[in-house]
Amino acid sequence: MFIVNVEGAVYRDKQWLLITRSMKEEHAGGTLSLVGGKVDAEGHSQEILERTVRRELFEEVGIRVKDEAAFVYSSSFVTDDGSHVINVVFLCEYEEGTAYCKSPDEVEAVHWLDYEAIMNHPQAPPWTKESIRRAALMKENSCSS
Repeated sequence: MFIVNVEGAVYRDKQWLLITRSMKEEHAGGTLSLVGGKVDAEGHSQEILERTVRRELFEEVGIRVKDEAAFVYSSSFVTDDGSHVINVVFLCEYEEGTAYCKSPDEVEAVHWLDYEAIMNHPQAPPWTKESIRRAALMKENSCSS
């Protein structure tokens, strides 16, 4: 059985929204991360992944993104406690709000960083860099078409 996790790659003014995960988090505490979280069971549901990413962005950092979220990529990993996770990243368009540590048990700090700052950040794990790399490429390709 898998846990399904979603993350939002939010881009605004040439910067990406990232958080430093709280040290209280079970997985990857203290690392630079996209905002996201686990998908809740809802029975029969439409657009559950997209709705979950919007909910997590609002719950954790207090911003709203537009309803349309574009699939970037998916991956899987195993947590330290042996849980198998499927992670799905979406490119989200910022709509409103000022990002802040709305959920301090999950978010230690909020950052708007440009691509190079993320790629060179000492707390950016390889999976966060890969998510930003893919989201940036997708954003670039969508702007040039």
